[in-house]
Amino acid sequence: MIPIQTVPVRNPDYETLGGAERVRQLVDRFYDLMASLPETRGIRGQHPQDLNGSRQKLYEFLTGWLGGPQLYAEKHGQPRLRASHTPFSIGDAERDQWLLCMRRALDEVVDNQQLRERLYANLAKIAHHIRNT
Repeated sequence: MIPIQTVPVRNPDYETLGGAERVRQLVDRFYDLMASLPETRGIRGQHPQDLNGSRQKLYEFLTGWLGGPQLYAEKHGQPRLRASHTPFSIGDAERDQWLLCMRRALDEVVDNQQLRERLYANLAKIAHHIRNT
């Protein structure tokens, strides 16, 4: 019998996006939009005044989620997104505000249209799953 080798599934999105620098740009643009758009006051109010910690956690999560280094898991353990967001009230309005920021950030930072649309679709599924109200 020939042993079956298991090969981890590789997600090339991290490299396609442009690596660490582009992930950082995406995260920074996302939080800049959240801080400046009047229609996102609801979710902005659920974040600390200083967004640096939030920026870092999202950067670490997205880096691993996109197929780059598993920064979030190494530092915080496996992401349990729904559980980690239970202290916050997240309904349809909050989900939509988050997605508005992410859609605009993706549109501004990600040049590859197919990648941009795929990332948005997958992030929208995650945002929908995190709702708790």
